[in-house]
Amino acid sequence: MTEQHDVPISRRDLFRLARTFGWTSLVMAASAISGSITLPQLAKASESTYKSRFTKKPKLTLTYATTVAGKRLLEINAFGYLEFVRDIEERTDGEIRIELIEGSEICNELTCVKKAMQGIVDIYSSSIQNAAGVAVYFDVLNFPYLFPSRASQYYFFYHPKSETLLRAPLRKHHGIHLLFNHCRLRGIVMGMKWKNKPDINTIEELAGAKIRSTNSKLALTALKLLKMEPIPLDWNETLNALRFGLIDGMETWEGAAAGMSFEQNVISQVFDICLFSGNTHAAMRADIFDKLSPEHQNAIMESAYFTQIWHHFAGEASLVNTVGASNPSKQGTIFADKGIRFIIPSEKELIKMQQMCSPEFNPKPWEKMREDLNSMAGNIDIYQEIHTIAREIPSTTLAENVIPRRWWKS
Repeated sequence: MTEQHDVPISRRDLFRLARTFGWTSLVMAASAISGSITLPQLAKASESTYKSRFTKKPKLTLTYATTVAGKRLLEINAFGYLEFVRDIEERTDGEIRIELIEGSEICNELTCVKKAMQGIVDIYSSSIQNAAGVAVYFDVLNFPYLFPSRASQYYFFYHPKSETLLRAPLRKHHGIHLLFNHCRLRGIVMGMKWKNKPDINTIEELAGAKIRSTNSKLALTALKLLKMEPIPLDWNETLNALRFGLIDGMETWEGAAAGMSFEQNVISQVFDICLFSGNTHAAMRADIFDKLSPEHQNAIMESAYFTQIWHHFAGEASLVNTVGASNPSKQGTIFADKGIRFIIPSEKELIKMQQMCSPEFNPKPWEKMREDLNSMAGNIDIYQEIHTIAREIPSTTLAENVIPRRWWKS
């Protein structure tokens, strides 16, 4: 539930409190306490949270499986899990209650979407790249350089056309009702083998490097086109692979790198090549959503919208002020404190990489994957459709200047 060095409370005590008050009340209570937490503080706060949540009997209780545990890790990435739970319970005055199954207790990045599709859990969160191994339509977001910026990601997820291009096919083919998304762009993060090497400035310097990847076919293809050697690994295996030098680095986003380096000194450089979309998403079973009353359906959508906005602005602030994803990194951030170099490639280098691996400039390797996804999308060129929307705003638009919209309304 929380990092061991962050909260001096034994795992046994945490599970005892969770059995008494439930993980949801426990995590909500911990997130509301500033600084170090003692066991009596946490117990008192958990009891208070539990009592406020259980003042009335809910009409519907939903299980929500997450893959990330820890107050600090949630702050670093601003995923919005707890914000969604708080908002939907308050918005429905307790008629809908959410019970968290926390930190890989029942599923991991590769299996949570499958557990939802099997009806084992009602709501889940995981990265879209990992979920695509089971729910293949998610791969429409995984083409390299589909999104030129985080601003373009937010713009697409708020866009009314994202309903027909992304959400409706997910419901049709996978029974998944998408709720909200964490928006990042994935770069190349190097381990300590690169600590004493100069800053990476060109993609050629990474030729032949063993880079941990998700199991997304599109991610593997993109890394190969950039002349790296992708090694598919589960996230839980990656830390030891870096620690023992079995891989040179990994492709991931800044917050994930910061979360790992917060716990261990295993990262030296972040080469921010913005290769493809990095999204931890939340989704619920479509069959459950469809059975809700119109009032509760509207509440779910409004809470998802609230959480999307919360992540949008809290996440952007966290990138600079907590993670240190700027050059130079702000003092007091994780990257600055750990001596991790955050390197932004030149515009010329970014264009070179796009020409090497993006479907826009190098279409041949992507033809079969595009055909399969086009068929699922309703026989449209889904890559081109999303690519066009992502470029409706100027390339210089800052993410914080994208105006939120309720995507399910025209």
